[in-house]
Amino acid sequence: MTPDMVAELLRQLMKEAMILSAPVLIAAVLLGFVLSLLQTLTSLQEQSLTSVPRLAAVALILLVGMPWFLSRMAVYTRVLLSDLHRYLG
Repeated sequence: MTPDMVAELLRQLMKEAMILSAPVLIAAVLLGFVLSLLQTLTSLQEQSLTSVPRLAAVALILLVGMPWFLSRMAVYTRVLLSDLHRYLG
């Protein structure tokens, strides 16, 4: 396995990881921003007001998006295993 092949494998892996994590991270950031803005405007400084809704939103996105996440990972795994002979020599 050449260094170029390793770099290509890592590039594909990082691309898939970013695609899979993006919906959850974007939702958590946007919800955190909105809740922090709401806390600032209302002068409420309770920590559970930001962490509990954010945790619930992330759990909901993971549950709703699970079929998509699993299909993406299955396709990536199939492609990786189908090209395994190319990487082993």
